[in-house]
Amino acid sequence: MRLRIVAGELGGRYIEAPAGLATRPTSERVREAWFSALGARVRDAQVVDLFAGSGALGIEALSRGAARAHFVEANPRAAAVLRRNLADLELEARAEVDTRDVFVFLREAIRRGSRFDIALADPPYDAPAVRRLVEEYRREPFAGLLCLEHAPGALGPEVQTGWRRRYGDTQLTFMTVDPEGTSS
Repeated sequence: MRLRIVAGELGGRYIEAPAGLATRPTSERVREAWFSALGARVRDAQVVDLFAGSGALGIEALSRGAARAHFVEANPRAAAVLRRNLADLELEARAEVDTRDVFVFLREAIRRGSRFDIALADPPYDAPAVRRLVEEYRREPFAGLLCLEHAPGALGPEVQTGWRRRYGDTQLTFMTVDPEGTSS
């Protein structure tokens, strides 16, 4: 499957998505809505793309002016496709690929004091992964803004988070860190 980069310096170019059902690429419509919501925040940002798959989210961020993107994808086949996409678009100098589990990566990044401006996350649609990512972010914010794609209802009504937007069977949730360091 081929995915089109929506806008920016690479707008109109295509990347490959990993074959099979192990990854579920974010649709073009949702990516466009996602980055419209982010607006100018992307420019010069340090971005991390969690559960990166093809890298479509992080590549879209780079295309729209992010300074650097760190991609985290544990699936070896998906990581290989991601690396090819970065090479084909000549983005290797602005990107890094990490093949560890997302939660292992986050623990290490937090331990090192790494912090990102924007975290883009498209975890498996099962509620445990989505909820765990929100819990990790609330416990130790690893980015100024967490942008999370998930199935509607995956967080449940009892989980109060930033703001949400729904696009059919996809929901986007945005969480920020206030000046005291707590998430909302």
